[in-house]
Amino acid sequence: MANVTGFDYYRYERRELGWNTPAEYMEFVHPHWKQFEAPNPFLHYMLGVFYIIFMFCSLIGNGVVIWVFASAKSLRTPSNLFVINLAVLDFLMMLKTPVFIVNSFNEGPIWGKTGCDFFALLGSYAGIGGATTNAAIAFDRYRTIAHPFDGKLSRGQAITLCMLCWLYATPFSLMPFFGIWGRFVPEGFLTTCSFDYITEDSSTRAFVGTIFFTSYVLPMILIIYFYSQIVGHVRQHEETLRAQAKKMNVATLRSGKDDQEQSAEVRIAKVCIGLFSMFVISWTPYAAVALLCAFGNRAAVTPLVSMIPALTCKAVACIDPWIYAINHPRYRLELQKRLPWFCIHEPEPNNDSASVNSEKTVATTTPS
Repeated sequence: MANVTGFDYYRYERRELGWNTPAEYMEFVHPHWKQFEAPNPFLHYMLGVFYIIFMFCSLIGNGVVIWVFASAKSLRTPSNLFVINLAVLDFLMMLKTPVFIVNSFNEGPIWGKTGCDFFALLGSYAGIGGATTNAAIAFDRYRTIAHPFDGKLSRGQAITLCMLCWLYATPFSLMPFFGIWGRFVPEGFLTTCSFDYITEDSSTRAFVGTIFFTSYVLPMILIIYFYSQIVGHVRQHEETLRAQAKKMNVATLRSGKDDQEQSAEVRIAKVCIGLFSMFVISWTPYAAVALLCAFGNRAAVTPLVSMIPALTCKAVACIDPWIYAINHPRYRLELQKRLPWFCIHEPEPNNDSASVNSEKTVATTTPS
């Protein structure tokens, strides 16, 4: 070792510590990660196995969602275009997992900086696009329930909103990809990549603050606002019905059809709230790690800690399809028809199609 000097010594030292990372790749690694010893190979292999499970569960689950929603005539509604868009984004996120799986079993990156950039690019589109799509879903539910007669989005409006979700994610994805503002860099175990949230300069901190607000805080505010409005509107509607029933000296003004409509809408609302909950669970760890590194005590962010957000967002991409399957009545019915061996027992709706129309609102009896 006495004859090894300069950069060759650094490369030798990293290899001795266990990092199976090419020397030229280490140029893009922030010094914060270099201070830690290489992760135990067992952790690499364990993450690789987790990602294999996540990949198959998510690709199959979201693939079935896309297939059923796109092929079933009863599900070809403007509102369900947002569901398809979110499933496509979850599907896109998991398309990059083979890169991570190969890197994990190699205990280091295989495809260099180019692979790192494309890995992070797909993650950026999936994450930011998913956040804005969740906000669009909340907006659509609000319009449908609060304004049942004139608030429903047309197919053209829904397609436009879906396109805007992708366009919204584009600048925050392409700017770091091309190095215009921010950049994509290796993180944690050096087998994954994300935007640079750790370099100590004003430009990086400004980028982190901007993407935190535009891609996390703003969608969160919109989602909370629209769902709170839905809850308030439904509560007010129920109070109006009870008051009117009391004046008429009857137990309830609801017919069997109204109860069925309410049941369907409540279940669909559960889907929306479930998706929002998954959004919070998946991206809050990333937001916390990025803010901590950019503006707080970065010493608390070890390579292992930095991998937790990567796991949560991938795990949620596997759970989303089950939210549809558990709570969306029309999806369950179509899935039952196409895949009877799933043992789904969704009752057939009444002949009155209005009672099962997923676009109807529990507030259809509210006077204008």
